[in-house]
Amino acid sequence: MDLTRINEKLEGRKPIEILEWAFSLRKKTIATTNFGPFEAVMLHLVQILEPQTEIIWIDSGYNTHATYKFADRLSEQLKLNLKVYTPTITARRRDARMGGIPEVDTDLHRQFTEQVKIEPFRNALKEIQPEVWLTAIRRVQTAHRAGTDIVATDKSGMLKVAPVLNLTDAEMLSYLKKNNLPDEPDYYDPTKVFTNRECGLHQRE
Repeated sequence: MDLTRINEKLEGRKPIEILEWAFSLRKKTIATTNFGPFEAVMLHLVQILEPQTEIIWIDSGYNTHATYKFADRLSEQLKLNLKVYTPTITARRRDARMGGIPEVDTDLHRQFTEQVKIEPFRNALKEIQPEVWLTAIRRVQTAHRAGTDIVATDKSGMLKVAPVLNLTDAEMLSYLKKNNLPDEPDYYDPTKVFTNRECGLHQRE
């Protein structure tokens, strides 16, 4: 697969056109969500085209009360085929061991990220064995994402497709309003802590 040519072809295309391309491959496809701000956009697009797509949520156990309520609300509204994966160790037990959420950019925080996000995602991949991963990352979110392509591959060879990669916050908000979709800004990711940091999942390649 010529990724350079594919990215040249898809750059500038609408998100739904990128998704149409991804689904046209007829490969085992998943989409991931964190139920954070603007997440309803890609999930709605996926439901329009392939409503049976498995939606993977890595629930770290540290989400806000609002996020959990939003996840239930959006899942019901869009009739998501939601699959939830959680860490093997509970948040309370981990907090007792680590003294709460460790300071960022430390070895302990890297262990924390591995436990609450990377390991559950690895388990999801092992169980589902997808060939295509749809993600809602956007270039405006972090410096790392600013340099990513619409279509890429990870070490396992899984194709990673980012349909909304080029959308701005204003464009995402416009889509939500146009389609009467809910949003929830009260969101916290303990593996990122700060909004301009990566969560770890998108650096696992």
